[in-house]
Amino acid sequence: MAIEVVMPRLGWGGEEGSLVEWIKHDGDQVHVGDVLCTVEGDKAVSEVESLDSGILRIPPDSPRPGTKVPVGTILAYLIAPGETAPFEQTATVQSTTAVSAESAIPLPVMTVPMAPATATPRATRQGSPAISPRAWRVAEELGVNWTALQGSGSSGRIVERDVRRAAAEATVQRAEAQIGPLARRTAAEASADLEALAQAKTGQRITRADVEAAARTRNVAPPASQNAATPDTEPIDLSIRRTPLSSVRQIIARRLDESARTTVPVTLTTEADATDLVRLRAQIKVDLTDTNLPVPSYNDLLAKLVALALQEHPELNSSLDGQEIVQHTRINVGIAVDTERGLLVPVIHDVPEKSILRIATESAQLIEQARSGQISPEALRGGTFTLTNLGMYDIDAFTPVVNLPECAILGIGRIVAKPVVVNEPAETITVRKMMPLSLTFDHRLVDGAPAARFLKRVKHFVEHPMLGLIR
Repeated sequence: MAIEVVMPRLGWGGEEGSLVEWIKHDGDQVHVGDVLCTVEGDKAVSEVESLDSGILRIPPDSPRPGTKVPVGTILAYLIAPGETAPFEQTATVQSTTAVSAESAIPLPVMTVPMAPATATPRATRQGSPAISPRAWRVAEELGVNWTALQGSGSSGRIVERDVRRAAAEATVQRAEAQIGPLARRTAAEASADLEALAQAKTGQRITRADVEAAARTRNVAPPASQNAATPDTEPIDLSIRRTPLSSVRQIIARRLDESARTTVPVTLTTEADATDLVRLRAQIKVDLTDTNLPVPSYNDLLAKLVALALQEHPELNSSLDGQEIVQHTRINVGIAVDTERGLLVPVIHDVPEKSILRIATESAQLIEQARSGQISPEALRGGTFTLTNLGMYDIDAFTPVVNLPECAILGIGRIVAKPVVVNEPAETITVRKMMPLSLTFDHRLVDGAPAARFLKRVKHFVEHPMLGLIR
């Protein structure tokens, strides 16, 4: 029995995806675990692995690379040796029906020019689809294998338009074969004309550099004579440049719009003395100098400390489901990552149960995958709280946006040396490393006082990091 290969669900509950490229090809033998193709969701390119063994059969009407289709759309089939693919069975039934219907209807007598014996229409063979004489001649001229076509004529007969459509689709497929997935994504973001580029580089592989060069050429101002406005057109404003939203920016825009419309955001800010945290990280860095272990970043340390604070204040580790507040027993911390494709939030699961070195290892892998565009959809799911750090850009306090469906997000600012009044043993002024913290929470789920207590606890852990990290 044929096994369907379908478009998987990708990203944050996404309802559609697009095929990037086939790794295996029609007729290839496939084994369990082989990568069949790569597909793209909202923010990531993922590999689709085969869960069964068999022969890969790709239908003629399977989505072409770059085409967005709903989740669940059939991309191909896996069949056993000697088995017929479902789309071939359908074509055979339609062809047999068409032949029977044609034999029952007397056709007008037509005079067809004699052709060499080698060009005899194969429609006379048993089981072949019915084709009109004119369609057959056009197929021979254009080199189209008409036996694989489905007719749109009377009783399913193949007519001229079917042949010419197949020829046009073959031309498009040959052009698409020149274009790699990276070049295709670049063209989509830059609105480059791939068809014109393929015609200009017939038979040559189109690279990302070719697309970028074409985009730059398009954005160069034309001669003054071409800019003159006609009575029926408006003048072209060369002082602006329009760029369509990429698929990633579209999903970011939708999610931010949803967050702005559905949440009641409130932001609390404080400043924590991170002197001991800075000293601790410096010591860890020295201790790991001669090892292959990753040095924990401030985000890694804060993920652990925030997770411990969430254990004590579970109301901040919640989400809204209809008319119910759901408190999550697992604490999965997402870390916002800036990439060329847009903002991604890979998730570290079960943070309280993991050591700081394991958190550092996982986060380093996730960040690398996110920036290379190879992160899996599963790595972007399941977050219950998010950290976003703009300290590396010399930003102090800011107002982060709640990452739905989560309840809260913590913004981290730059660590700055400041003169601070301390009370031990008497009030004195000393220089300390200070870190701004900005907590944005959804007031529908949590009131201001519980959120303030949580932020105060996070501040305490930052100022006494060993208290949290020795747990």
